[in-house]
Amino acid sequence: MEKIYINKEIAQLIILQRVDLIGPILKKIRKIFGREFFTNIASKYLIIPSIIGKKYFGIMEFEYKQISKYIELKDKEVLSIGSGVCGLELIIYLNYPNNFFSIIEKNYISKKVTYGWDTQNFEAYNNLELVNNFLIKNGMDQKKFMIYNYDLGNLPQKKFDLILSLYSLDYHYDFNLYESYIKKVSNKNTKIIFDTIRPDYFKKIFDNVEIIYSKENTVHKSKRILCSNFKN
Repeated sequence: MEKIYINKEIAQLIILQRVDLIGPILKKIRKIFGREFFTNIASKYLIIPSIIGKKYFGIMEFEYKQISKYIELKDKEVLSIGSGVCGLELIIYLNYPNNFFSIIEKNYISKKVTYGWDTQNFEAYNNLELVNNFLIKNGMDQKKFMIYNYDLGNLPQKKFDLILSLYSLDYHYDFNLYESYIKKVSNKNTKIIFDTIRPDYFKKIFDNVEIIYSKENTVHKSKRILCSNFKN
């Protein structure tokens, strides 16, 4: 992407969602003063949006190219779960504008940043109005996406061709929170992509499970898996 609209509010959301993007100074501040200070002060006032945006979209371009090696992305009904500010969805749309995106996210910023396994999915670092404006200002047609607040319970009820949940579903919280819902909105041909530290577990749930990416340089050492067709 040559031109990216990104303001300080969006940049703050990005680094709360992707703490790996912060530089050594902010990492040191977070370590010394704690995560609450980092969330409420440092992430608001000690960032340069253009630098955060460049790093973020560099990663999203990588994610896009990596996923597109394994699945066709044209003319799809796409469900995104826990997609943050939707940089990946934006890139997919700009390459394939006939796709429609249903986006499920939470609409608040937790008072204290917590990283790791959250079995109940209580943590959240997002503002859905900001995400909506961010997508539109970066060229996504408002008729081509719908954002759903998870906590309101009005989740989309239709069949999807592709379900994406990178570093969210079964990475920060248990897959079973969404399992029954995903069963309802998928069919045997639906492609489901998410990250997990337990890929073998999902061979019990899906007929088809393929590891398409491994991230070994993190504490989680996660695997990205491509799944389809729930077992009966």
